[in-house]
Amino acid sequence: MKKLFILFALFAITAQAQYKIEGTLNPADKFSWVILYKIEGAKQLFVKSGKIENGQFKFELPADAKVGMYRVSYKTEGAGFVDFLFNKEDIRFRFNPNSAEESIHFDSSSENILYQDYIKVVALEQYKLDSLQVAYLKGPSANTEKLYNNQLKEITALQASYVKKAKGKMVEDFIKANNRYNSTSISKDSQAYLNMVVKHFFDNIDFNNKTLYNSTFLVDRITDYVFYMNYSEDEKTQENLHKKAIKDVLGRVKDPVFKKDIVEFLVTQFINYQRVTFVDYLMSSYYDPLPKNIKDQEFLALVKEKTIVEVGRIAPDISWTENGKNYKLSTLKEASNYVLIFWSTTCSHCTREIPLLHSFMKGKKNTKIIAFGMEESSANWKSYIKGLSGWHHILGLNKWENPTARTYQIYSTPTYIVLNSNKKIIAKPQTLEQLQKIISGLE
Repeated sequence: MKKLFILFALFAITAQAQYKIEGTLNPADKFSWVILYKIEGAKQLFVKSGKIENGQFKFELPADAKVGMYRVSYKTEGAGFVDFLFNKEDIRFRFNPNSAEESIHFDSSSENILYQDYIKVVALEQYKLDSLQVAYLKGPSANTEKLYNNQLKEITALQASYVKKAKGKMVEDFIKANNRYNSTSISKDSQAYLNMVVKHFFDNIDFNNKTLYNSTFLVDRITDYVFYMNYSEDEKTQENLHKKAIKDVLGRVKDPVFKKDIVEFLVTQFINYQRVTFVDYLMSSYYDPLPKNIKDQEFLALVKEKTIVEVGRIAPDISWTENGKNYKLSTLKEASNYVLIFWSTTCSHCTREIPLLHSFMKGKKNTKIIAFGMEESSANWKSYIKGLSGWHHILGLNKWENPTARTYQIYSTPTYIVLNSNKKIIAKPQTLEQLQKIISGLE
Protein backbone atom coordinates (compact mmCIF):
# COMPACT_ATOMS: atom_id res chain seq x y z
CA MET A 1 0.00 0.00 0.00
CA LYS A 2 2.85 2.36 0.90
CA LYS A 3 4.52 1.75 -2.49
CA LEU A 4 1.21 2.37 -4.27
CA PHE A 5 0.77 5.67 -2.40
CA ILE A 6 4.28 6.79 -3.39
CA LEU A 7 3.55 5.86 -7.02
CA PHE A 8 0.36 7.95 -7.03
CA ALA A 9 2.20 10.83 -5.38
CA LEU A 10 4.93 10.76 -8.01
CA PHE A 11 2.33 10.66 -10.77
CA ALA A 12 0.54 13.67 -9.29
CA ILE A 13 3.77 15.67 -9.09
CA THR A 14 4.64 14.79 -12.71
CA ALA A 15 1.16 15.70 -13.96
CA GLN A 16 1.27 19.06 -12.20
CA ALA A 17 4.71 19.77 -13.61
CA GLN A 18 3.49 19.77 -17.20
CA TYR A 19 3.18 23.16 -18.89
CA LYS A 20 0.36 24.20 -21.19
CA ILE A 21 0.81 26.16 -24.40
CA GLU A 22 -2.59 27.37 -25.58
CA GLY A 23 -3.36 29.47 -28.63
CA THR A 24 -6.46 30.97 -30.20
CA LEU A 25 -6.76 32.05 -33.83
CA ASN A 26 -9.32 34.77 -34.47
CA PRO A 27 -10.72 34.50 -37.06
CA ALA A 28 -10.37 30.71 -37.02
CA ASP A 29 -10.26 30.74 -40.83
CA LYS A 30 -9.41 27.48 -42.61
CA PHE A 31 -6.43 26.41 -40.51
CA SER A 32 -6.72 22.93 -39.00
CA TRP A 33 -3.21 21.82 -38.07
CA VAL A 34 -0.39 23.33 -36.03
CA ILE A 35 3.23 22.32 -35.46
CA LEU A 36 5.36 23.20 -32.43
CA TYR A 37 9.09 23.80 -32.98
CA LYS A 38 12.01 24.61 -30.69
CA ILE A 39 14.39 27.23 -32.05
CA GLU A 40 18.03 26.10 -31.84
CA GLY A 41 20.59 28.39 -33.44
CA ALA A 42 19.52 29.12 -37.01
CA LYS A 43 17.28 26.04 -37.19
CA GLN A 44 13.84 25.03 -35.96
CA LEU A 45 13.52 21.54 -34.47
CA PHE A 46 10.23 19.63 -34.52
CA VAL A 47 8.68 19.05 -31.09
CA LYS A 48 5.12 17.91 -31.77
CA SER A 49 2.03 18.61 -33.85
CA GLY A 50 -1.65 19.01 -33.05
CA LYS A 51 -5.06 19.94 -34.37
CA ILE A 52 -6.71 23.36 -34.45
CA GLU A 53 -10.34 22.96 -33.44
CA ASN A 54 -12.72 25.93 -33.52
CA GLY A 55 -9.69 28.18 -33.83
CA GLN A 56 -7.95 26.78 -30.73
CA PHE A 57 -4.98 24.50 -30.10
CA LYS A 58 -3.13 23.25 -27.03
CA PHE A 59 0.23 21.59 -26.37
CA GLU A 60 1.63 20.18 -23.14
CA LEU A 61 5.33 20.31 -22.40
CA PRO A 62 6.94 18.03 -19.78
CA ALA A 63 8.67 19.30 -16.66
CA ASP A 64 12.08 18.81 -18.26
CA ALA A 65 11.24 20.70 -21.48
CA LYS A 66 14.05 23.00 -22.58
CA VAL A 67 13.58 26.69 -21.91
CA GLY A 68 14.05 29.08 -24.81
CA MET A 69 12.19 30.28 -27.85
CA TYR A 70 9.49 28.14 -29.45
CA ARG A 71 7.45 28.53 -32.60
CA VAL A 72 3.96 27.42 -33.56
CA SER A 73 3.45 27.17 -37.32
CA TYR A 74 -0.04 26.94 -38.79
CA LYS A 75 0.71 27.27 -42.52
CA THR A 76 2.42 24.71 -44.75
CA GLU A 77 3.57 27.45 -47.15
CA GLY A 78 4.51 31.09 -46.64
CA ALA A 79 4.76 33.00 -43.39
CA GLY A 80 2.35 31.63 -40.83
CA PHE A 81 3.88 31.27 -37.39
CA VAL A 82 4.11 32.78 -33.92
CA ASP A 83 7.27 32.82 -31.77
CA PHE A 84 7.25 32.95 -27.97
CA LEU A 85 9.54 32.51 -24.99
CA PHE A 86 9.13 29.49 -22.73
CA ASN A 87 10.58 29.50 -19.21
CA LYS A 88 8.73 26.90 -17.17
CA GLU A 89 5.31 28.58 -17.13
CA ASP A 90 1.93 28.16 -18.80
CA ILE A 91 1.44 30.32 -21.88
CA ARG A 92 -1.84 31.44 -23.39
CA PHE A 93 -2.10 33.79 -26.35
CA ARG A 94 -4.40 34.82 -29.19
CA PHE A 95 -3.76 36.32 -32.60
CA ASN A 96 -5.13 37.02 -36.05
CA PRO A 97 -3.59 34.37 -38.35
CA ASN A 98 -3.54 36.84 -41.24
CA SER A 99 -1.26 39.25 -39.35
CA ALA A 100 0.16 37.18 -36.50
CA GLU A 101 3.18 39.28 -35.56
CA GLU A 102 1.18 42.51 -35.35
CA SER A 103 -1.84 41.07 -33.55
CA ILE A 104 -0.48 38.57 -31.01
CA HIS A 105 -1.58 39.18 -27.43
CA PHE A 106 -0.45 37.14 -24.42
CA ASP A 107 -3.08 36.47 -21.76
CA SER A 108 -0.70 34.54 -19.54
CA SER A 109 3.11 34.21 -19.30
CA SER A 110 5.03 36.81 -17.32
CA GLU A 111 8.04 36.50 -19.66
CA ASN A 112 6.10 37.16 -22.87
CA ILE A 113 3.81 39.82 -21.40
CA LEU A 114 6.81 41.79 -20.15
CA TYR A 115 8.72 41.41 -23.42
CA GLN A 116 5.74 42.42 -25.55
CA ASP A 117 5.13 45.46 -23.36
CA TYR A 118 8.80 46.40 -23.58
CA ILE A 119 8.89 46.15 -27.38
CA LYS A 120 5.71 48.19 -27.74
CA VAL A 121 6.66 51.00 -25.33
CA VAL A 122 10.33 51.38 -26.24
CA ALA A 123 9.65 51.16 -29.99
CA LEU A 124 7.32 54.14 -29.72
CA GLU A 125 9.85 56.19 -27.76
CA GLN A 126 12.63 55.22 -30.16
CA TYR A 127 10.46 56.35 -33.07
CA LYS A 128 10.08 59.75 -31.41
CA LEU A 129 13.85 60.05 -30.98
CA ASP A 130 14.53 59.02 -34.59
CA SER A 131 11.93 61.52 -35.80
CA LEU A 132 13.70 64.33 -33.94
CA GLN A 133 17.00 63.28 -35.51
CA VAL A 134 15.48 63.32 -39.00
CA ALA A 135 13.82 66.67 -38.35
CA TYR A 136 17.16 68.13 -37.25
CA LEU A 137 18.93 66.89 -40.39
CA LYS A 138 16.25 68.53 -42.51
CA GLY A 139 16.34 71.78 -40.58
CA PRO A 140 18.71 72.19 -37.59
CA SER A 141 17.34 74.05 -34.57
CA ALA A 142 18.28 74.46 -30.92
CA ASN A 143 14.77 73.45 -29.86
CA THR A 144 14.93 70.14 -31.76
CA GLU A 145 18.30 69.44 -30.20
CA LYS A 146 16.87 70.10 -26.72
CA LEU A 147 13.90 67.81 -27.40
CA TYR A 148 16.31 65.12 -28.62
CA ASN A 149 18.32 65.28 -25.38
CA ASN A 150 15.16 65.05 -23.28
CA GLN A 151 13.86 62.13 -25.33
CA LEU A 152 17.19 60.34 -25.02
CA LYS A 153 16.96 60.61 -21.22
CA GLU A 154 13.43 59.20 -21.42
CA ILE A 155 14.57 56.15 -23.42
CA THR A 156 17.58 55.58 -21.16
CA ALA A 157 15.36 55.62 -18.08
CA LEU A 158 12.80 53.30 -19.73
CA GLN A 159 15.50 50.83 -20.69
CA ALA A 160 16.86 50.78 -17.15
CA SER A 161 13.37 50.28 -15.69
CA TYR A 162 12.63 47.29 -17.94
CA VAL A 163 16.00 45.69 -17.21
CA LYS A 164 15.12 45.99 -13.52
CA LYS A 165 11.67 44.42 -14.09
CA ALA A 166 13.26 41.57 -16.03
CA LYS A 167 15.94 40.81 -13.42
CA GLY A 168 16.30 37.04 -13.05
CA LYS A 169 14.00 36.26 -15.99
CA MET A 170 15.03 34.82 -19.33
CA VAL A 171 13.64 37.90 -21.07
CA GLU A 172 16.35 40.00 -19.41
CA ASP A 173 18.83 38.86 -22.07
CA PHE A 174 16.50 39.97 -24.86
CA ILE A 175 15.74 43.34 -23.29
CA LYS A 176 19.44 44.08 -22.86
CA ALA A 177 20.22 42.98 -26.41
CA ASN A 178 17.37 45.09 -27.81
CA ASN A 179 18.85 48.24 -26.30
CA ARG A 180 19.71 50.21 -29.42
CA TYR A 181 22.70 52.52 -29.45
CA ASN A 182 21.76 56.19 -29.59
CA SER A 183 24.29 58.99 -29.90
CA THR A 184 24.66 61.10 -26.76
CA SER A 185 24.31 64.18 -28.97
CA ILE A 186 22.21 64.77 -32.05
CA SER A 187 24.02 64.07 -35.32
CA LYS A 188 24.79 67.08 -37.50
CA ASP A 189 25.38 65.11 -40.72
CA SER A 190 23.18 62.43 -42.33
CA GLN A 191 26.06 60.24 -43.49
CA ALA A 192 27.73 60.46 -40.09
CA TYR A 193 24.41 59.40 -38.54
CA LEU A 194 24.07 56.38 -40.83
CA ASN A 195 27.69 55.39 -40.23
CA MET A 196 27.11 55.61 -36.48
CA VAL A 197 24.04 53.35 -36.66
CA VAL A 198 25.96 50.70 -38.63
CA LYS A 199 29.09 50.95 -36.46
CA HIS A 200 27.21 50.45 -33.19
CA PHE A 201 24.53 48.03 -34.47
CA PHE A 202 25.80 45.08 -32.41
CA ASP A 203 27.09 46.99 -29.37
CA ASN A 204 24.63 45.41 -26.93
CA ILE A 205 24.37 42.00 -28.57
CA ASP A 206 26.42 39.07 -27.25
CA PHE A 207 26.72 36.51 -30.06
CA ASN A 208 27.88 33.90 -27.57
CA ASN A 209 24.87 34.23 -25.27
CA LYS A 210 23.13 30.84 -25.32
CA THR A 211 19.69 32.33 -24.69
CA LEU A 212 19.99 34.59 -27.72
CA TYR A 213 21.59 31.75 -29.67
CA ASN A 214 18.55 29.51 -29.13
CA SER A 215 16.11 32.05 -30.55
CA THR A 216 15.42 33.91 -33.77
CA PHE A 217 16.95 37.07 -32.32
CA LEU A 218 20.49 36.75 -33.68
CA VAL A 219 19.40 35.56 -37.12
CA ASP A 220 16.91 38.44 -37.37
CA ARG A 221 19.58 40.97 -36.41
CA ILE A 222 22.08 39.45 -38.83
CA THR A 223 19.49 39.66 -41.60
CA ASP A 224 18.84 43.33 -40.83
CA TYR A 225 22.55 44.13 -40.73
CA VAL A 226 23.64 42.29 -43.87
CA PHE A 227 20.69 42.99 -46.15
CA TYR A 228 19.25 46.30 -44.94
CA MET A 229 21.83 48.24 -42.96
CA ASN A 230 24.50 47.71 -45.62
CA TYR A 231 22.80 48.63 -48.88
CA SER A 232 23.81 50.31 -52.10
CA GLU A 233 22.16 50.57 -55.51
CA ASP A 234 25.57 50.18 -57.14
CA GLU A 235 26.16 46.46 -57.72
CA LYS A 236 29.90 46.46 -57.03
CA THR A 237 29.55 48.63 -53.93
CA GLN A 238 26.76 46.37 -52.71
CA GLU A 239 28.94 43.29 -53.09
CA ASN A 240 31.74 44.90 -51.09
CA LEU A 241 29.29 45.99 -48.38
CA HIS A 242 27.93 42.44 -48.15
CA LYS A 243 31.45 41.02 -47.83
CA LYS A 244 32.36 43.51 -45.12
CA ALA A 245 29.11 42.96 -43.20
CA ILE A 246 29.41 39.17 -43.30
CA LYS A 247 33.05 39.30 -42.19
CA ASP A 248 31.99 41.50 -39.26
CA VAL A 249 29.13 39.18 -38.29
CA LEU A 250 31.06 35.92 -38.49
CA GLY A 251 34.00 37.45 -36.66
CA ARG A 252 31.71 37.81 -33.63
CA VAL A 253 30.63 34.15 -33.63
CA LYS A 254 32.88 31.85 -31.60
CA ASP A 255 30.79 28.68 -31.63
CA PRO A 256 31.77 26.77 -34.83
CA VAL A 257 28.38 25.03 -35.10
CA PHE A 258 26.54 28.33 -34.90
CA LYS A 259 28.97 29.81 -37.42
CA LYS A 260 28.12 26.92 -39.74
CA ASP A 261 24.40 27.56 -39.23
CA ILE A 262 24.80 31.26 -40.01
CA VAL A 263 26.81 30.58 -43.18
CA GLU A 264 24.18 28.07 -44.32
CA PHE A 265 21.47 30.63 -43.64
CA LEU A 266 23.30 33.34 -45.64
CA VAL A 267 24.07 30.96 -48.51
CA THR A 268 20.39 30.04 -48.70
CA GLN A 269 19.42 33.73 -48.84
CA PHE A 270 21.85 34.46 -51.67
CA ILE A 271 20.64 31.39 -53.57
CA ASN A 272 17.12 32.81 -53.31
CA TYR A 273 18.44 36.13 -54.67
CA GLN A 274 20.11 34.16 -57.52
CA ARG A 275 23.53 35.54 -56.58
CA VAL A 276 25.44 32.41 -57.54
CA THR A 277 28.91 34.02 -57.64
CA PHE A 278 28.40 35.34 -54.12
CA VAL A 279 27.28 31.88 -53.02
CA ASP A 280 30.60 30.56 -54.34
CA TYR A 281 32.41 33.27 -52.37
CA LEU A 282 30.62 32.35 -49.13
CA MET A 283 31.27 28.66 -49.62
CA SER A 284 34.98 29.03 -50.37
CA SER A 285 35.67 31.76 -47.80
CA TYR A 286 33.59 30.56 -44.85
CA TYR A 287 32.09 27.09 -45.32
CA ASP A 288 35.05 25.19 -46.76
CA PRO A 289 37.40 26.19 -43.86
CA LEU A 290 34.95 24.84 -41.23
CA PRO A 291 35.91 21.64 -39.35
CA LYS A 292 35.06 18.64 -41.53
CA ASN A 293 33.08 16.88 -38.82
CA ILE A 294 30.43 19.64 -38.58
CA LYS A 295 29.83 20.15 -42.30
CA ASP A 296 26.41 19.09 -43.53
CA GLN A 297 26.69 16.85 -46.60
CA GLU A 298 22.99 17.23 -47.38
CA PHE A 299 23.42 21.01 -47.39
CA LEU A 300 26.43 20.75 -49.72
CA ALA A 301 24.43 18.60 -52.12
CA LEU A 302 21.51 21.05 -51.94
CA VAL A 303 23.76 24.02 -52.76
CA LYS A 304 25.10 22.20 -55.81
CA GLU A 305 21.59 21.27 -56.93
CA LYS A 306 20.16 24.76 -56.42
CA THR A 307 22.98 26.60 -58.20
CA ILE A 308 23.81 24.24 -61.06
CA VAL A 309 21.55 26.05 -63.53
CA GLU A 310 21.74 29.58 -62.15
CA VAL A 311 22.94 32.55 -64.20
CA GLY A 312 26.74 32.47 -64.28
CA ARG A 313 27.05 28.67 -64.33
CA ILE A 314 28.12 26.57 -67.34
CA ALA A 315 25.01 24.71 -68.47
CA PRO A 316 25.03 20.97 -67.68
CA ASP A 317 25.95 19.05 -70.81
CA ILE A 318 23.33 17.38 -73.01
CA SER A 319 23.96 14.70 -75.65
CA TRP A 320 21.51 13.73 -78.38
CA THR A 321 21.20 12.19 -81.85
CA GLU A 322 19.56 14.13 -84.62
CA ASN A 323 19.12 12.87 -88.21
CA GLY A 324 21.70 10.17 -87.53
CA LYS A 325 24.29 12.63 -86.23
CA ASN A 326 25.53 12.86 -82.62
CA TYR A 327 25.59 16.23 -80.85
CA LYS A 328 26.77 17.58 -77.50
CA LEU A 329 25.74 20.94 -76.11
CA SER A 330 29.24 21.61 -74.82
CA THR A 331 30.88 21.19 -78.25
CA LEU A 332 28.39 23.11 -80.41
CA LYS A 333 30.09 25.89 -82.36
CA GLU A 334 27.23 27.05 -84.55
CA ALA A 335 26.45 30.47 -83.08
CA SER A 336 27.51 33.21 -80.69
CA ASN A 337 24.55 32.45 -78.40
CA TYR A 338 22.06 29.68 -77.80
CA VAL A 339 18.56 29.45 -76.38
CA LEU A 340 17.70 26.20 -74.64
CA ILE A 341 13.92 25.71 -74.51
CA PHE A 342 12.13 23.11 -72.42
CA TRP A 343 8.63 22.67 -73.84
CA SER A 344 5.90 20.12 -74.52
CA THR A 345 3.25 19.48 -77.16
CA THR A 346 0.72 19.02 -74.34
CA CYS A 347 1.42 22.52 -72.96
CA SER A 348 -1.02 25.16 -74.27
CA HIS A 349 1.37 28.01 -73.48
CA CYS A 350 4.07 26.21 -75.46
CA THR A 351 1.91 25.60 -78.53
CA ARG A 352 1.04 29.29 -78.50
CA GLU A 353 4.55 30.69 -77.91
CA ILE A 354 6.78 28.25 -79.83
CA PRO A 355 5.37 29.15 -83.30
CA LEU A 356 5.66 32.86 -82.42
CA LEU A 357 9.30 32.37 -81.43
CA HIS A 358 10.00 30.37 -84.60
CA SER A 359 8.71 33.25 -86.73
CA PHE A 360 10.65 35.77 -84.63
CA MET A 361 13.92 33.85 -85.12
CA LYS A 362 13.84 34.08 -88.92
CA GLY A 363 16.90 36.03 -90.05
CA LYS A 364 18.57 35.82 -86.62
CA LYS A 365 22.07 34.53 -87.36
CA ASN A 366 23.85 34.92 -84.01
CA THR A 367 21.47 32.80 -81.95
CA LYS A 368 20.64 29.12 -82.28
CA ILE A 369 17.62 27.40 -80.72
CA ILE A 370 17.85 24.01 -78.98
CA ALA A 371 14.36 22.75 -78.25
CA PHE A 372 14.03 20.01 -75.64
CA GLY A 373 10.61 18.37 -75.96
CA MET A 374 9.37 16.92 -72.67
CA GLU A 375 6.95 14.21 -73.80
CA GLU A 376 5.25 11.02 -72.70
CA SER A 377 5.41 9.65 -76.26
CA SER A 378 7.13 10.64 -79.49
CA ALA A 379 4.16 10.62 -81.89
CA ASN A 380 2.81 14.17 -81.45
CA TRP A 381 6.33 15.58 -81.00
CA LYS A 382 7.61 14.14 -84.30
CA SER A 383 4.66 15.60 -86.14
CA TYR A 384 4.87 19.01 -84.45
CA ILE A 385 8.60 19.67 -85.00
CA LYS A 386 8.21 19.32 -88.76
CA GLY A 387 7.00 22.93 -88.72
CA LEU A 388 10.01 24.10 -86.67
CA SER A 389 12.84 23.82 -89.17
CA GLY A 390 16.26 25.30 -88.47
CA TRP A 391 16.23 24.34 -84.78
CA HIS A 392 17.94 21.53 -82.95
CA HIS A 393 15.34 19.17 -81.52
CA ILE A 394 15.79 16.79 -78.59
CA LEU A 395 13.16 14.30 -77.42
CA GLY A 396 12.96 13.94 -73.65
CA LEU A 397 10.64 11.08 -72.72
CA ASN A 398 9.09 10.60 -69.25
CA LYS A 399 8.39 14.33 -69.23
CA TRP A 400 8.87 15.71 -65.69
CA GLU A 401 10.86 12.64 -64.64
CA ASN A 402 13.26 12.96 -67.55
CA PRO A 403 16.84 13.05 -66.12
CA THR A 404 17.84 16.14 -68.13
CA ALA A 405 14.68 18.01 -67.13
CA ARG A 406 15.35 17.12 -63.49
CA THR A 407 18.98 18.24 -63.75
CA TYR A 408 17.81 21.57 -65.15
CA GLN A 409 15.11 21.75 -62.44
CA ILE A 410 12.26 22.24 -64.90
CA TYR A 411 8.98 22.73 -63.06
CA SER A 412 6.99 24.48 -65.79
CA THR A 413 6.94 24.81 -69.56
CA PRO A 414 8.01 26.64 -71.56
CA THR A 415 11.28 27.42 -69.76
CA TYR A 416 13.83 29.56 -71.58
CA ILE A 417 17.57 29.54 -70.81
CA VAL A 418 19.99 31.78 -72.75
CA LEU A 419 23.63 30.68 -73.16
CA ASN A 420 26.70 32.36 -74.61
CA SER A 421 29.17 30.64 -76.97
CA ASN A 422 30.89 28.92 -74.01
CA LYS A 423 27.49 27.58 -72.86
CA LYS A 424 27.53 29.82 -69.82
CA ILE A 425 24.01 30.72 -68.64
CA ILE A 426 23.57 34.46 -69.19
CA ALA A 427 19.81 34.84 -68.70
CA LYS A 428 16.66 32.97 -67.67
CA PRO A 429 13.78 35.08 -69.04
CA GLN A 430 10.35 34.40 -67.59
CA THR A 431 8.30 35.36 -70.65
CA LEU A 432 8.50 35.19 -74.43
CA GLU A 433 8.58 38.98 -74.57
CA GLN A 434 11.62 39.07 -72.27
CA LEU A 435 13.34 36.40 -74.36
CA GLN A 436 12.71 38.30 -77.59
CA LYS A 437 14.17 41.46 -76.07
CA ILE A 438 17.31 39.59 -74.97
CA ILE A 439 17.76 37.96 -78.38
CA SER A 440 17.37 41.31 -80.14
CA GLY A 441 20.10 42.72 -77.91
CA LEU A 442 22.40 39.81 -78.76
CA GLU A 443 21.88 40.14 -82.48
